[in-house]
Amino acid sequence: MRLAQLAQLSLSALMFTMPLSASAADAPADDPYLWLEEVEAPKALDWVRAQNAQAEQEFAADRAYEPLRAELLRIVNSRDRIPFVTRMGSHYYNLWRDAANPRGLWRRTPLAEYAKAQPAWEVVLDLDALGKAENINWVWAGADCLRPDTPAQPYRRCLLALSRGGADATVLREFDLVDKAFVKDGFALPEAKQDANWKDLDTLWVASDFGPGSMTTSGYPRTVKEWRRGTPLAAARTVYEGRATDVSVGAYSERESGARRDWVYRSIAFWNTELFVQHDGRLVRVDVPRDASVQVFDDWLLVRTRTPWTVGGQTYPAGALLAAKFEDFMQGGRRLDVLYAPTARSSIDFVGQTQSAVLLAELDNVRPRLWELSHDGKSWQRRRVALPDEGQIGHLSTYWASDDYMFSRQDFTTPTTLMMRTAGGQDTQALRSLPRFFDAGGINTRQFEATSRDGTRIPYFIARREGLNPDGGNPTLLYGYGGFAVTQLPWYSGVFGKGWLERGGVLVLANLRGGGEFGPDWHRAAQRENKQRTWDDMAAVAEDLIQRKITSPRHLGIMGGSQGGLLVTATMVQRPELFGAVVSQVPLIDMLRYHKLLAGASWIAEYGDPDQPEDRAFIARYSPYQNVKQGVRYPRIFLYTSTRDDRVHPGHARKMVARMAEQGHDVLYFENIEGGHGAAATNEQAARMWAQTFSFLWRQLGAKPRP
Repeated sequence: MRLAQLAQLSLSALMFTMPLSASAADAPADDPYLWLEEVEAPKALDWVRAQNAQAEQEFAADRAYEPLRAELLRIVNSRDRIPFVTRMGSHYYNLWRDAANPRGLWRRTPLAEYAKAQPAWEVVLDLDALGKAENINWVWAGADCLRPDTPAQPYRRCLLALSRGGADATVLREFDLVDKAFVKDGFALPEAKQDANWKDLDTLWVASDFGPGSMTTSGYPRTVKEWRRGTPLAAARTVYEGRATDVSVGAYSERESGARRDWVYRSIAFWNTELFVQHDGRLVRVDVPRDASVQVFDDWLLVRTRTPWTVGGQTYPAGALLAAKFEDFMQGGRRLDVLYAPTARSSIDFVGQTQSAVLLAELDNVRPRLWELSHDGKSWQRRRVALPDEGQIGHLSTYWASDDYMFSRQDFTTPTTLMMRTAGGQDTQALRSLPRFFDAGGINTRQFEATSRDGTRIPYFIARREGLNPDGGNPTLLYGYGGFAVTQLPWYSGVFGKGWLERGGVLVLANLRGGGEFGPDWHRAAQRENKQRTWDDMAAVAEDLIQRKITSPRHLGIMGGSQGGLLVTATMVQRPELFGAVVSQVPLIDMLRYHKLLAGASWIAEYGDPDQPEDRAFIARYSPYQNVKQGVRYPRIFLYTSTRDDRVHPGHARKMVARMAEQGHDVLYFENIEGGHGAAATNEQAARMWAQTFSFLWRQLGAKPRP
């Protein structure tokens, strides 16, 4: 099985490298802080250390900070956390971090053992020991393991991805699961932003940095090669080469219905991908819309549309899931079965599959439903899994040779519970659950709607204590994202619970346009020239909270990361009177230059191209770095980023801090020297980040936390 994200590249996958700073020829003459884009230049790092020292001094003066940091570290290191697993053959595999193993243990346990309260784990690879032996702070970045020909055969060979300090760039090394060791003279690729997948035991598909001209302007590989064992990488056969202006290319193999299929994809833009399959000895393009997502289930081709698709005399809506017999479709047949058609307020959250069923998670007005779809030889049958329609369904884990699958359920006050069931079966078993990391007594969750500037209804969830006094004095944290079709759903977090909810804070989650809550049209409504709608939606939710007297500007804070960091920073610049504090994490901020920094060029489909005058005009109206002004009273902002973030350039946050400080604004800044785009590479770093965040928010939003 190969999910749609590999054909229509997912957000997390679209993060390959570019130089750490753009060339001087690309630099605007009127930007005095370009030197802060030189990520590891001594002058820039000295500036970072000075900023960090100021922040650490401030946090050290907060008597509540250190107890909170210690409590959050206890939570993130808790041995009662759920070890989420991936099945490979007769074992479940898990990457586990705790106080004794900050980098992590890759470990496994037999299938039957996992159901026990305390499974017996076998360590496969100790990341801390490896890092110590090699004197490199390795961070786990995943494993791609070669699927055996039959379920009875064991998994043996994997490609392990290891990152220095949490960056997206990785080294790849072949690993033997039986010997629990790296393969001597096995496949190995040096550090790069790259993707490699197994074709067979002796062959890899490799998309990587092969030297000058082999990367796109987005910083992704534009060449994919077939590399045979025992031959030098330089001798690998070129399979496909994209254009320099593409986002990336890649290749992979999958097996369905007893046959192996070899695939090549060419990502032209973020939501624009051509997919090819090796068919009758040649690469044949799969004739679906380039913005559609594709996966194969048994002998079916599944197509998830993003725009209306007219084929065979019938038009199918955006956001639909369609099925066609694979071979018939490749031969020109166009009979399509509709497995799912959205309504105005419903959408697909995700699609997965077991051995004999397609799993479809639906959102109905941002409330989850889970369906099992199967074909009985005549028609598709649809069956709803009985679950509460609140919170979220996630962590789907399936196995190609079984109908058993696992998934999780959670909401703001219900600890994450790992569930297991068999497709077509009657019972859903709760395998294990997080402990109650915080006191959620009396806290309930409700859904409201705000009206945005253009009249669109914007849903949001609010977690608050019963009997909350609507006097405008409640410390309230509004969280949002609003981009790249990413859906925001209520989650259970011991960190947010202990740091915010238990102490009397109100937590709000906004479902902004640009996200995926109501399908592709909800996302498309706030792309490019319409991106301002995302900021308008965030302001509308803030205004609604104030109008309901849940809070007031003095007590209202906003938080977001990455695209969400852009969201909260842009909204602050436009509507500073609405907020008392802002937390902007690993943010995009200089939107007239984002496309020249790291992976930024790959996001042009989302934001527009600043090099095009028409696009530059609408981007310039909201870009925070260009619009922040002297003499305006802004809420205090805490910007947090990572030196090792090679996805969103740390220069965004650095330059914004320098400019705001020059203008006389009160700014707080902390930069983790490692951590990648997640801003933390270890549990200790994560606990520090969140303790700093909540310490800042409580002090800025002005109310004393509950004892």
